[in-house]
Amino acid sequence: MSKSLIQKYNVPGPRYTSYPTVPYWNEILFSIEAWKISFQKSFLESNSQNGISLYIHLPFCESLCTFCGCNKRITKNHSVEEKYIMAVLKEWSIYCGLSSERPIIKEIHLGGGTPTFFSSENLENLINGIFRLADKAENHEFSFEGHPNNTTYEQLKKLYNLGFRRVSFGVQDYAEKVQKAIHRIQPFHNVAKVTFWAKEIGYTSIGHDIIFGLPFQTIENIVDTIEKTNSLKPDRLAFYSYAHTPWIKGNGQRGFNEADLPKDVEKRKLYETGKNLLSQNGYHEIGMDHFALASDSLYKAGHTGELHRNFMGYSSSKTQLMIGLGVSAISDSWYSFAQNTKRLEEYYQLLECDKLPVVKGHILDNEDLIIRKHILNLTCQFETSWNDKAFYFDELPSVLSDLKEMVNDNLVTIEENRIKITDAGRPFVRNICMAFDLHLKRKSPETNLFSMTV
Repeated sequence: MSKSLIQKYNVPGPRYTSYPTVPYWNEILFSIEAWKISFQKSFLESNSQNGISLYIHLPFCESLCTFCGCNKRITKNHSVEEKYIMAVLKEWSIYCGLSSERPIIKEIHLGGGTPTFFSSENLENLINGIFRLADKAENHEFSFEGHPNNTTYEQLKKLYNLGFRRVSFGVQDYAEKVQKAIHRIQPFHNVAKVTFWAKEIGYTSIGHDIIFGLPFQTIENIVDTIEKTNSLKPDRLAFYSYAHTPWIKGNGQRGFNEADLPKDVEKRKLYETGKNLLSQNGYHEIGMDHFALASDSLYKAGHTGELHRNFMGYSSSKTQLMIGLGVSAISDSWYSFAQNTKRLEEYYQLLECDKLPVVKGHILDNEDLIIRKHILNLTCQFETSWNDKAFYFDELPSVLSDLKEMVNDNLVTIEENRIKITDAGRPFVRNICMAFDLHLKRKSPETNLFSMTV
């Protein structure tokens, strides 16, 4: 990849887990009552056909990782577990009370924070509590995030018995200097142990998360991390760019200096090196930042056109309705978004008053829905079209005009009713989506909102 292209396109931009992106939600037109109506409409349309998804946010961590921008609560006090689970189940019961029939759950993802902060007994209580009011879809896909340092065999076995078949372990980087900088001391032995346990128990999709662009990270570090990863042969990998957002309150990204971060060409070389090594070892690039073996469901979904992207990332299963449970969790009815409070104390207080803990959201208008579909196509299939008139929108000619320079740089091709992202353009998917982002184009941010795109 040329140095000039990196410098040209390395600008702040969204990661497009949603459209519109959260900073551009219209909170004035949003209300909890409007969200309830949207939820009920989507539930009625989709529950009996495809089932629904649940994202459950488990925010507690025993220590702070200084690369992390997630909503979390740092504590070593495990007595917080039971109260939090009871609150999540109370929130779930409110949603079930709004439902027209018994929910059928196709997808569950436990995220955090650190889901494996919770004991196997309490994780079992959480899942059993969910299914006291719901049924499992026939082809369900349940997954969770595990910290290699504290994931136990008992937790893996318990969740497997509850229907979980996919687990992802946060690795980030194996270099000791990098681990110290991000406050994530994690020996290779710990990752190997939990990976082998998961394989032995029978998990069908084991993932590792790796980050490039971390402080003090070098080409040699990436090579070592990828080689160690390949020796364990996880089924899929998330190979993310480090999102440096030190302006976000409480994200912990102040444990190192700007000068310690690899930038621009240097940072991109880390990715290209890792990508080439992964390709040599049988991993295929899927969407943005993801790789999978040909045997994994993510690879198969990418080739059948069933790959989906939402607030949980990429998924091989697609549902119209995703309910976010827990502090800061985001729900998606397709027609609207709703986010819970980020404050744990307020989360508890609202639920004690039998209120949904939703504090903001966005109702999508027709233009939003069309653009959302185009951005999903670009991030999942690397192309989109408007052969169907329903996918045409008034500002499309302006969007295509904005893409002309990317055409000249061989990043995209424009046909009569279709655009395709070239192989050279894949590292710039976020930039290409930005050309479709009408909210971003109409009101450029005046303050720092997004991490760099490359």
